[in-house]
Amino acid sequence: MAVTPRNVDRRTPLAAAEGRNDKVRSRKDGAAAPLDDVDRKVLNLMQGKFPLEPKPFAAVATLAELTEAEVMARVQRLLDDRIIRQVTPIYDTRALGYGSMLVAAKVDPEHPWRAAKIINSHPGVSHNYLRNHEFNMWFTLAVERDSKLGLQGTLDVLQELTGAESIRQLPTLKLFKIRMDLEMQGDTKSLSTEGVAEAPVDLEGVPYDEFDVAVIRATQGDMSVVSEPYAPAAAQLGITQAKLLEHMAAMKERGILRRVAAILFHRRAGFSANGMGVWVVPEEKIEEYGPRMASFRGISHCYQRPTYADWPYSIFTMAHGRSKEECDAILDTIAAEFDISERATLYSSTEFKKIRLLYFTEEFKDWEAENG
Repeated sequence: MAVTPRNVDRRTPLAAAEGRNDKVRSRKDGAAAPLDDVDRKVLNLMQGKFPLEPKPFAAVATLAELTEAEVMARVQRLLDDRIIRQVTPIYDTRALGYGSMLVAAKVDPEHPWRAAKIINSHPGVSHNYLRNHEFNMWFTLAVERDSKLGLQGTLDVLQELTGAESIRQLPTLKLFKIRMDLEMQGDTKSLSTEGVAEAPVDLEGVPYDEFDVAVIRATQGDMSVVSEPYAPAAAQLGITQAKLLEHMAAMKERGILRRVAAILFHRRAGFSANGMGVWVVPEEKIEEYGPRMASFRGISHCYQRPTYADWPYSIFTMAHGRSKEECDAILDTIAAEFDISERATLYSSTEFKKIRLLYFTEEFKDWEAENG
């Protein structure tokens, strides 16, 4: 029977088994930090309006009706206070030819950290969460295009090393949305509002050359809060800043670069809950429902994934809210709009890992040499 958002047990598997009510908190990031209205405006702009311009903080300042110095001071404070995780270019894993998928695993519920430590050691694991389900460990895995192990071989190694009882491979069949912007100024009603549906995202890799790789290596990772943050990468590449920005704009046009943005610590930014809503949608309705479900403002990710005999859910939607109740409201609205009764909501209780992948590094080959 599907689990509805109203009766999900958010305790850890061990706590549930022993009848305890203790809750696992994230291992880091802490509770929500105080933010004022200007902070929220700046955070919204930094997530979605940080441009490919020589002085991007000045451009954000114009939109925020502040000075460049005021925006930079706020952004630096928000970084120091661990509300902003990093400001960084976000490159597209699939466009670069990396194999990737979501994985659900059944690991020892009494000692999940043992398995998490092994899984987290792989440089292609960007997200890893403990969730309230029989499949209790959920992680994303990426491998390089020329990986000798490949996705299947890597999963075989991870299953052997962790002793996972079972693993379900959940690759993306259709990508309807991937945009992790936390709506800092919206209320529950706005987060539960349907927007404009867009066509699925192309999942194919695109051609790229050695200069593209050099640009990615020079720009990926944390950007400094300085007036011209692209300048150091341009100097490293031996080109002008204008040439770098022109090339990055072309990479964005080709689908290699998704955007440059601030990535937030969810809990510190006030979004203490994330609910993975999974839905049993008739095959003939997936292409109609998927884009519309993705358009809700409170949904950051929306995919079609394969089903199994013990996993009938074909569409995944990730909801982020300031509470479990807000996530429930978003997902309840979607359920009512599409009249879907067979669904479940899996809440994360522990964040084991959350990073942005670093591409074209030696870490992937080193891991395979050590473990393959």
